[in-house]
Amino acid sequence: MILRIVCLLLIWLSVASSAQAQAQKAPPSAKRDLIVGVKDSPPFAFKGADGAWSGLSIELWRQVAKATNNTFRFVEAEDMPDLIHQTASGDFDVGIGAVTITGEREQILDFTQSYYSTGTGVAVPIVSAMNWATLRRALTSFNFLQAIAALIGLTLSAGILVWLLERKHNEYFGGGAVKGISSSVWWSTLAMTQRSSAEKGPQTILGRCIAVVWLVSSVIMIAVFTAGVTSVLTTSQIQGTISSVSDLASVRIGTVKSTSSEGDLLRRKLKFRPYDTLTDGLRALRAGRIDAFVYDKPLLAWAIRQGYASRLKLLDMSIETQNYAFALPPDSKLRKPLSIAILDAIGKEAWSEARMRYLGEDSMGSP
Repeated sequence: MILRIVCLLLIWLSVASSAQAQAQKAPPSAKRDLIVGVKDSPPFAFKGADGAWSGLSIELWRQVAKATNNTFRFVEAEDMPDLIHQTASGDFDVGIGAVTITGEREQILDFTQSYYSTGTGVAVPIVSAMNWATLRRALTSFNFLQAIAALIGLTLSAGILVWLLERKHNEYFGGGAVKGISSSVWWSTLAMTQRSSAEKGPQTILGRCIAVVWLVSSVIMIAVFTAGVTSVLTTSQIQGTISSVSDLASVRIGTVKSTSSEGDLLRRKLKFRPYDTLTDGLRALRAGRIDAFVYDKPLLAWAIRQGYASRLKLLDMSIETQNYAFALPPDSKLRKPLSIAILDAIGKEAWSEARMRYLGEDSMGSP
């Protein structure tokens, strides 16, 4: 009986080991399709009327997937936080679109090699010649008021000096201090604008010397003042009230909530209004509810070209540098092969053509 049990046990072990060996020798199952999460973010990724995806990052991904022999299917993410969350949790094998590398995201994600570098941009309204708000800000600026005060002060000084020299020798500047000073200041004002008459000018030699100096000086001052006013108004018309990042602290700004642009503003301790989408923010900017809108520069440029070219413009300035890459789950085995394929793809002519097509630029800048 015992011998029979031992024999059965040996037979069972032999069959089990044979089955295991056959399982190990069996060919692996076919590679599954990668689930690629996509956030609609033109010009990097956008869905056409037929449901097909296109855009700069979409074209690059297709090239990279082909080079690494990966098949895939796109799944649309609701927003950027959703894309980040599902990629970090492993629901998405890859997250693409306008995904930028940040320190906060690096803590929960892996990233491929960056394929494009730019900055956070600032969009503002195009200021028309009849924009009274901008004109008022320009004419009440400190520099403008300082110039006005200097002209008034010099005019008063010249008038009083002429009165002191002419009051006893010229009837026009006589008749008491109030009358004499008012007449001399009026004369110095007319002289500054080249509208004074010789009959009512200084008659003493010293007074006329002062008058000559004042006339020459006033010509120079008026020329400088006119040039300054023209510069102020032209700059205000072209640039509005923002010419540097520091100017953002004094205007009403907006951005898309839960984005890297929001993080840039928070780090700089700038107050802002959050908007759900880029479209909502640009509409608010066009309506005058905010003075500037801060967001990814290529996304701003694309949106303005598509529907706001006559009302909004992108300033020639950047707040923070941004690097775009594909997002991956932590410790993803795809990181190295995808990064190698990206480096190979962005060195080809097709990448330059794609950048020109979607961004209106060549590859002379950063990749």
